[in-house]
Amino acid sequence: MSGEIVDKVVNYVVSNIVDNADQIEVEVVDDGEDAVVAEVRTAKSDMGRVIGRRGRVAKAIRTVAKAAGDEEGLDVQVEFLD
Repeated sequence: MSGEIVDKVVNYVVSNIVDNADQIEVEVVDDGEDAVVAEVRTAKSDMGRVIGRRGRVAKAIRTVAKAAGDEEGLDVQVEFLD
């Protein structure tokens, strides 16, 4: 289980939302059998854009990441870290 597709998809989506795409870090960490956690870090000024009003953008990113995880047979969670 690698989470390679999840990493690419989350990185692509987040990089198209933020102003400082060079400061994005997406790390996919194993979280047990057939599960991964995608940890997303951005510049502090971009975190609000990534989360969105009432968390709508974050929810959309999580939905896309879960769909990407389905391609690899993985259960995916996305965490947004400062």
